[in-house]
Amino acid sequence: MTSQARSGPLAGLRVVEMAAIGPVPFAGTMLASMGAEIVRVERPGKTFAETDVTAQGRAFVTLDLKDTADQARALDLIAAADLLLEGFRPGVMERLGLGPDKAHARNPALVYGRMTGWGQEGPLASAPGHDINYIAITGALHAIGTAERPTQPLNLVGDYGGGAFYLVVGVLAALREAAATGRGQVVDAAMCDGALNLLLPYSMGRNTGGWVGEREQNLLDGGAHFYGSFECKDGKFFSLGAIEPQFYAEFRRLCGLEGPEWDAQMDKAAWPALREKVRAVMKTKTRDEWTAILEGSDVCAAPILDYEEAQSHPHLKARGAFVDGPAGPQPAAAPRFSGHPRPSPARPPAAPIAVDEAVARWRDAAK
Repeated sequence: MTSQARSGPLAGLRVVEMAAIGPVPFAGTMLASMGAEIVRVERPGKTFAETDVTAQGRAFVTLDLKDTADQARALDLIAAADLLLEGFRPGVMERLGLGPDKAHARNPALVYGRMTGWGQEGPLASAPGHDINYIAITGALHAIGTAERPTQPLNLVGDYGGGAFYLVVGVLAALREAAATGRGQVVDAAMCDGALNLLLPYSMGRNTGGWVGEREQNLLDGGAHFYGSFECKDGKFFSLGAIEPQFYAEFRRLCGLEGPEWDAQMDKAAWPALREKVRAVMKTKTRDEWTAILEGSDVCAAPILDYEEAQSHPHLKARGAFVDGPAGPQPAAAPRFSGHPRPSPARPPAAPIAVDEAVARWRDAAK
C-alpha cells in the first residue's frame, strides 16, 4: 500500500483507521512502526502537513461517509481488513452503517477497536470531553501536582497512556484470539478506564493507608526529600530518586548530608523539614555541576532537560533515540525488536489512493 514493503513483527496486518484525533492516530502510528499496513479513511479534500507525525507510515482514502455509496465503499475496505480503529462518539459508526454488526456480517474475524474517552456506555458515554476530563474522574489528576493544586500532565496519562496504549494492547490480544478461532470481537478502550487501570499499583496503598490523598505527602509525589525535582543555582532543575537504602546512603555522601536527622529516611514526619534542607543544598550548585557529581552514580539522579536539550544528551544519542523525520528530529520508534531493524520515519501520504486499489491489494496479499 505504501511505496516500500512493510517490515516488522506486524507485517501483513491490514488495518483500517477511521480519521480521528489524539489516541487513535497515535495508536495507528505505533502499529505502523511495527509493520502494520494501515489505510486511513479521511474526508474528501484532506491533505497532510510534513509535520503530521501521526499520519506517517500509512496510506489514505477519501470518502464522504454521509453518502450511502461511500459508506458501501468503506464497508468493502473493512471487509478486507484484519483490524479497524475508530474514535467516534458511541453510536456514530452505527448511524453510518459501519457498526460492529454490519462489519462482522461481512468480516467475522475482524477485530473492531473502539477508542473513546468515557466508554461505550454509562451516563457520560455521549458527553464531549478531553484528556484532562477523562483523568479527572479517576483520581489520577488529583494525585499529580503540588500541594496547592493539581497539574495537568500534558495529555500523556489519558490520551496516550490510558488511551492509545490500552487500545493497542487490547486489539493485539483480540487479533491473537481471532487468528486461533476465526472470530473477531469489539475492543472497548476508554481513556477513563485506562487511566484508572494505571492507578492499580497505587490502589493497594489507598486501601491500606500507604498512599494518602493529599499531594506532596507520599513517596513518589514530591513528599519525600529524596525523590523529586529540585531547583539548582542557575534556575534549572535536577531529579533525585534515591529510594533504596544503599542509594540513599550514596545520595547523602555525595551531597554532604551529614547528621543524625538524615538517618530516619522513611519517617514521613521528618520529610518536610528535610525537603527544605535538600532544596537549599541543591541551590548551591548549577544543574551542570550536579550532573557532573550525580549522574550515573548510585544516587539515581539525572538532570531535567527540555526537549531540545534531550536531543543532545549522550545516552539518548548513543541509543539513537532521535531520528531525522520529514520536519526535523523526532523520537524513534519504540520498542525495539531484535529480529527487525528500527524503521525510518515515513513521510505523511501525499495523495489518496482509490478504495478499489486498497481492497484489491489486500485481497491479493491474502491469497
